[in-house]
Parts: sequence; C-alpha cells; structure tokens
Amino acid sequence: MAQDRGRSGGRRGGRPFRRRRKKPCIMCVKPRLNIVDYKNLDLLRGFIDEHGKVRKARQTGSCRKHQTQVAKAIKLARNMALVEYTSG
Repeated sequence: MAQDRGRSGGRRGGRPFRRRRKKPCIMCVKPRLNIVDYKNLDLLRGFIDEHGKVRKARQTGSCRKHQTQVAKAIKLARNMALVEYTSG
C-alpha cells in the first residue's frame, strides 16, 4: 500500500480545487477614465510596487495590450523624471 501523505485524491482539504476568477482589466472596463499616458501619474503609480518595479499583469489584472502600454508609459515617465526609478 502506498504512503498516505494527508491528501485525499489530489484534493486540498477534501474540497475540489477551484480556480480563482481573473480580475477584469480596469482599462477595458472603463476606457474613458483610465487613459494610459505617461502624464497620468495617479494611474501609473497603481502599477508600480513599493520597490519601484512594474507590477505583473497577474497582480494588477490588466490585459496584455494594456499591460504593455502601461509598461511603456512608466518607462517614459521615468525617463522624463516624473516617476522615480526606486523608492529610495
């Protein structure tokens, strides 16, 4: 008989595994309010973590199209010294 390691048929805690629902992209839901631009610093700061790095799309819930636009806008804003590179 195989060793029982506390798992029951590949389930967690006896319940079936349920995948989390993906967050909707805020730029797709409200496109007029959330315009991706290097001058829109309030929007861009929501996509930067405490170390100054661009947050992943999994964390922000943005789609691929808007995630690339946000990354380019953050890089441009950093280059123009509107956003800091690190949170020193």
